[in-house]
Amino acid sequence: MPCPTSPRLRFDELDPDDADFILRLTNSEGWLRYIGDRGVRSREDAIRYIEDGPRRLYRECGYGLWRISRIDDRTPMGLCGLVRRDSLPGPDLGFAFLPEFWGAGYAREAAQASLDFAREQLRLPSLLAICQTDNAASLKLLEAIGFTRVEPFTQEDGHQLWRLEVAWTRADATDREVVGTAAAALDR
Repeated sequence: MPCPTSPRLRFDELDPDDADFILRLTNSEGWLRYIGDRGVRSREDAIRYIEDGPRRLYRECGYGLWRISRIDDRTPMGLCGLVRRDSLPGPDLGFAFLPEFWGAGYAREAAQASLDFAREQLRLPSLLAICQTDNAASLKLLEAIGFTRVEPFTQEDGHQLWRLEVAWTRADATDREVVGTAAAALDR
């Protein structure tokens, strides 16, 4: 399956071998605070999370959350990619990183690459994101890569969130296609 690319990062499909990483990530303080408890308490729970979440989306949609690691050492740092939720009208961008990898620009690089992939490879007309209203760092990142706040809403669990969106005009796509076609012609 195709996946995003970026200068410093690898994007790989999750598989059951990632259970220990997923167990750690889904129980990290940031995940629990801003994403929520997913009930992942064991390796078996982590494998079930991988199979029922990301791997199901790979099969059904051709995208999902990818394991993010540095190209040079392949240490799993976080997840980033596209999610399809029944509660939203289209795919949304999601990301989460282990705390020791915060502040180095990895989340922004992964999010930008995922956004570019949605626009250029999947040819989506827009992309959504949801973010808790008190998650200032993630809101700042999303707005820095082009998302705008559309509306606040309250989840069933009482958390206050923003729905954000970025949309591309057909003119933007046409400009990219013309530039790409011209570049390809020059390479001949």
